[in-house]
Amino acid sequence: MASSRRSIAEILADARSRLHRLSPEQAATAVRSGGAVLVDIRPQRDREEEGELPGGIVVERNVLEWRFDPASDARLGVASYDLQVIVVCNEGYTSSLAAATLHELGVWRATDIVGGYRAWRAAGLPTVPATAVTVPCA
Repeated sequence: MASSRRSIAEILADARSRLHRLSPEQAATAVRSGGAVLVDIRPQRDREEEGELPGGIVVERNVLEWRFDPASDARLGVASYDLQVIVVCNEGYTSSLAAATLHELGVWRATDIVGGYRAWRAAGLPTVPATAVTVPCA
């Protein structure tokens, strides 16, 4: 049986090759223009410790695809194949994998931020204290 093993570095590189990744400033501009949504997939503990993105939608990573697949019964009202979904994790690794998965669902403008939430904060872009509100799993 032939092995189809790939390292996580290879999988990440493949995912990123399909994305038009954004700098924090480009992401902020896209959201201000009204054509994009920021989706924070970081764990609650990280959001509590570091804060959140103002206006961002908090969606736990384990339900992201169901919330943004326009064909899903569990989709959010904003879900659309043409929506620019900008996925944010701590440093831009998990978000790249998540955005690539959204591409597989047909959400072709999904992307992420180079450097993630921490790059956003380091760029001096606004953050807010964490809220306890997340999109529920069910």
